[in-house]
Amino acid sequence: MKGAHFLLAISLLALASSFAYASDPSPLQDFCVAINDTKDGVFVNGKFCKDPKLAKAEDFFFSGLNIPRNTSNPVGSTVTPVNVAQILGLNTLGVSLARLDFAPDGGLNPPHTHPRATEILVVVEGTLYVGFVTSNPDNRLITKVLYPGDVFVFPVGLIHFQFNVGKTSAVAFAGFSSQNPGVITIANAVFGSNPPINPDVLVKAFQLDKNVVKNLQSKFWWPNN
Repeated sequence: MKGAHFLLAISLLALASSFAYASDPSPLQDFCVAINDTKDGVFVNGKFCKDPKLAKAEDFFFSGLNIPRNTSNPVGSTVTPVNVAQILGLNTLGVSLARLDFAPDGGLNPPHTHPRATEILVVVEGTLYVGFVTSNPDNRLITKVLYPGDVFVFPVGLIHFQFNVGKTSAVAFAGFSSQNPGVITIANAVFGSNPPINPDVLVKAFQLDKNVVKNLQSKFWWPNN
């Protein structure tokens, strides 16, 4: 009986440790440059890898992150990702980053989550009001106004946002604990899903009039989103 309890305890610890691992798996080699051609590759962690002997500097390089992006869009912000899709050499390395540009006086990176990564953000220009909401049942809002040189962390999976409260453009850079952090923008996912969520579901979930729900869906949904 004691032996059975010991085996059960070991099994539970092993299961718990797998859930506790919060970033991408550690690589088993120096690097694993992703390739799109599966003919000569080996599938590792979501991508096929080229022969390491064929790796070149360009596989680990990205240029242009110093260039300001156009923020003339409904939310007044633009995110420029630098993940495994842009730098193939990031495959299996468990890190990525992004540049965030905000229009003056109200540019917003809307409430969203990164399902696979913690985010650490540093402001280099402007003033950002940032925050995240903790999980149920507390749903605590934790916020801070950031200035150039300030750093803020958004825990993995939690809804968060960045909002430009300054009169000038703002720029920030974010690092992620995944080669492909993913992003789920809350409004787009709920009101712009493809196909659309049944309005009756959203009426009850958000306690809104059905016409309001349909209006919101019309703003976010289009056939190929």
